[in-house]
Amino acid sequence: MSRTTAKVSTLVELLRSRALQQPEQRIYAYLIDGEIEAAHLTRGALDRQARAVGALLQSYRARGERALLLYPAGLEFISAFFGCLYAGVIAVPLPPPNMAQPQRTVPRLRTIANDAQPMFVLTTSSILSKVEGLFTQAPELRTLHWLATDKAVGSAADEWQDPAVAANTLALLQYTSGSTAVPRGVMVSHENLLQNSAHISRAFEITSETVSVTWLPVFHDMGLTNGIVQPLYGGRQCVLMPPQSFLQRPARWLQAISRYKATISGGPNFAYEMCARKITAEQRDGLDLSSWKVAYNGAEPVRVDTLKRFAAAFSSCGFRPSFFYPCYGLAEATLIVSGGLMKDEPVLCTTRVAALEHNGIAEASDAAQNVRTLVGCGSAMPDTKIVVAHPESMTACAPDEVGEIWVSSPSVTQGYWNRPEETKGIFNAYLADTGEGPFLRTGDLGFLRDGELFVTGRLKDLIIIGGRNLYPNDIEFTVEQSHAAVRSGCCVAFSVDVTDDERLIVAAEVERRYQPERHQLNGESRDDSHASSQNGRSPADLDAVSRAIRRAVAEEHDVRVHAVVLLKAGSIPKTPSGKVQRRVCEARFRDGTLEQCAKSE
Repeated sequence: MSRTTAKVSTLVELLRSRALQQPEQRIYAYLIDGEIEAAHLTRGALDRQARAVGALLQSYRARGERALLLYPAGLEFISAFFGCLYAGVIAVPLPPPNMAQPQRTVPRLRTIANDAQPMFVLTTSSILSKVEGLFTQAPELRTLHWLATDKAVGSAADEWQDPAVAANTLALLQYTSGSTAVPRGVMVSHENLLQNSAHISRAFEITSETVSVTWLPVFHDMGLTNGIVQPLYGGRQCVLMPPQSFLQRPARWLQAISRYKATISGGPNFAYEMCARKITAEQRDGLDLSSWKVAYNGAEPVRVDTLKRFAAAFSSCGFRPSFFYPCYGLAEATLIVSGGLMKDEPVLCTTRVAALEHNGIAEASDAAQNVRTLVGCGSAMPDTKIVVAHPESMTACAPDEVGEIWVSSPSVTQGYWNRPEETKGIFNAYLADTGEGPFLRTGDLGFLRDGELFVTGRLKDLIIIGGRNLYPNDIEFTVEQSHAAVRSGCCVAFSVDVTDDERLIVAAEVERRYQPERHQLNGESRDDSHASSQNGRSPADLDAVSRAIRRAVAEEHDVRVHAVVLLKAGSIPKTPSGKVQRRVCEARFRDGTLEQCAKSE
């Protein structure tokens, strides 16, 4: 911990101190298309812009109010975020509405606005000029104060007054992804962000020479805490690029790491999978990944097969398996909860699936039949305690027994905004057998082995058929591998009740070349043999995909798929951070609103 970070208690104090010490030191650079550096921010420039935005908000006597932050990828968000902190305003980072398809983004925006009850919307002049169309979808947003912060005049910075915020003052409401429930506003304080940034600094061995690259959305906890707040805490540089630039061309991410000699970068497992599958040998030429020391992997299950594929694909570029850093965290604990040592390769545990299906762990060799290899997510961060508890009896689990992961840490946040009962139940749990607590109930399932945390899935997503616990992420991985037509990261497994029995349903997107023009679209069959022959496709292609899915799931998991629903590309509902929404998909399956290419029962 540096001398600066040791004596500050808020992010306002931290940025002010950094700006006074080294005003010309670059902290953020932005690659407008993932390739060309279009702009950068120094510590002094960020402080001036934050004071200008802060003074603007202070002119409205806004302290303690909430402000929605609707920004595209870029540096404007960073200035607005710190501007809120400089005014004592609670920031609410959200993705900007998609004006072309408002039906996809406006419902979530309205839900969060109704919950947060903001006074302001901060955005850019470009977005502000287009909001009339948004008001037709959400008229209640018209009553808010809409401010274009890119018009905040630099001279206004001189009018700023220190808001005298404290360590426990709320810095932001981090709304959860909504993958398993309605989005809830996690109340994150200045102290939470500083504590978690300190954890990351120690875990990643950060120095002032450290450089990071991130494409993660800034409205996501990993993108905001690790991508924006942590570089300021660590006194180091961060290079940002739009999420879309990575998704459209994954090579841009690794090219930026190579170009800037980044030591830290990462994302969810799907990012590594995309790179391993889509980056060509020609694109690998010229990449130098030898500077990359922390390739963090979190926010979704870490797949050992993905780690092996990525390491093999990029070993010639200087990447080493020891660079991988599987970790675990969640918004309710600000971000990171557990992680390993930088010098170590990931810890693996291979268990018999039969034991896992009954909440147990039984070690087996890789060569054994019907096993699953789990990737460890490290041990608890300093001053953090992790216990595994039975979710119903709320008693501690035995070693090698799967239960709900509970966490106690200074990084655990203050609870959910305006949800006192949920806060009490989730943030104030006590072990029934020992009285130990309070703990945060994460809703994630896992186990501890020699202090190493292994995460097995989400409690709410668990599929129980015939007394067996089936993890949807495992089934979804099997489905992805079953046929070349299935799109990676775009399938969902869930169960429905059929005549008092739970039955397995699989919904999977298929690659566009396998999609008939109108065959059985939305459940309406027609003869499209002409269209199919023109495009080299036929209904038989889709039948083959369904059969392959059924066969793979039966062989790997010993369970029958009741229905396979093949979907158009882009049909699987996802959160703004890219997580599949199994509950939403299940609801759409039940009411018949999934955009089907074919359905097989």
